[in-house]
Amino acid sequence: MAVRTIRDFDPEGKRILVRVDFNVPLKEGKITDDTRMQRALPTLKYLLDKGAALIVISHLGRPKGEKKPEYSMSQLKDHLAELTGVKVIMAPDVIGEEVEKLASSLKPGEILLLENSRYYKEETANDPVFSKKLAELADVYVNDAFGTAHRAHASTEGVTKFLPSYAGFLMEKECSFFDKVIENPEKPFVAIIGGAKVSSKIAVLDSLLDKADAFVIGGGMAYTFLKVQGFSVGNSLIENDFAETARNFLEKAEKQGVKVILPLDHVVASEFGENAVPESVDNVNVPDGKIAMDIGPKTVEAVKEVLSDARTVVWNGPMGVFEFDAFANGTLKVAQLVAECSGTTVVGGGDSVAAVNKFNLADKIDHVSTGGGASLEYLEGKALPGVVALKEK
Repeated sequence: MAVRTIRDFDPEGKRILVRVDFNVPLKEGKITDDTRMQRALPTLKYLLDKGAALIVISHLGRPKGEKKPEYSMSQLKDHLAELTGVKVIMAPDVIGEEVEKLASSLKPGEILLLENSRYYKEETANDPVFSKKLAELADVYVNDAFGTAHRAHASTEGVTKFLPSYAGFLMEKECSFFDKVIENPEKPFVAIIGGAKVSSKIAVLDSLLDKADAFVIGGGMAYTFLKVQGFSVGNSLIENDFAETARNFLEKAEKQGVKVILPLDHVVASEFGENAVPESVDNVNVPDGKIAMDIGPKTVEAVKEVLSDARTVVWNGPMGVFEFDAFANGTLKVAQLVAECSGTTVVGGGDSVAAVNKFNLADKIDHVSTGGGASLEYLEGKALPGVVALKEK
């Protein structure tokens, strides 16, 4: 069931509360990366062009229910005005009499930027009284913040109980790509799952097992799988508590005829660190005393082969310690292979998104998700409160 979108109502003359994800990185009060703001622009501009007045709400950082100036949305006001080309009024708070006055006098084509939603503990507690106060500022609610859709907060879920609610274009795009992958992926479907720990990714592996034709498992989590197969892993990261879980997954995959590619060779080091010296290991066993930090060329070739005829690819999690340049090659090569794939390609999860951005490949991927935790939970098959709220009623 698709979400209701901003195409489904007439915005003209309406005051619209728009939840965006403007949780951007700042350095000395200056925005260092405005990607999240850029991603919200199509929704904001569409509503402004249709004659709406916008009340924009977001969180910024982790103020934990306290009004801390270093997390003030006022640092984003001028840049938002520059991006949208319209007048942006900075609200002194999130709710309250002064905010209500500003909202009620807002003219079509103007933006009222509310203070940081997380200045209030009621936001993360999804407090109904707080939600209602937010709702009273507007006629309609629009959620374009996929990155927070897995949280049942006042500004993502609570407010939908009091206002007609719709998805913005970014939210719609996220949902349509993930729904396609989860509900009806074109075959062959390859899931590339990496990252440090089995414990944080096993739910995704289990959720996709009945849908995928092949898995590529890389990153630190791969070594728990290699260990249960009897290979030596040296000092590589392993989770003994998840050994049985890893063994069960491999058995189920084999029974269902699902191919699982694990590292066939490695780039290792004697210590974990940015200045560690990389050494190539041409077989599956990691030497004693060594830590596997990246996949090697044989593994990349195996990934290339499995992706050659893939019609759907989901990638979540890097293949190695890509933030250290000496151990970034495996993740780079996999990113290039995903970018070259002629099927539908979806990248989700903070680290894999950071990787495609680092290697300037984002524009060659069909969909690069803006939600780390949200995309992971979507792939796990969980219902996201912020998305469910846009499907109901």
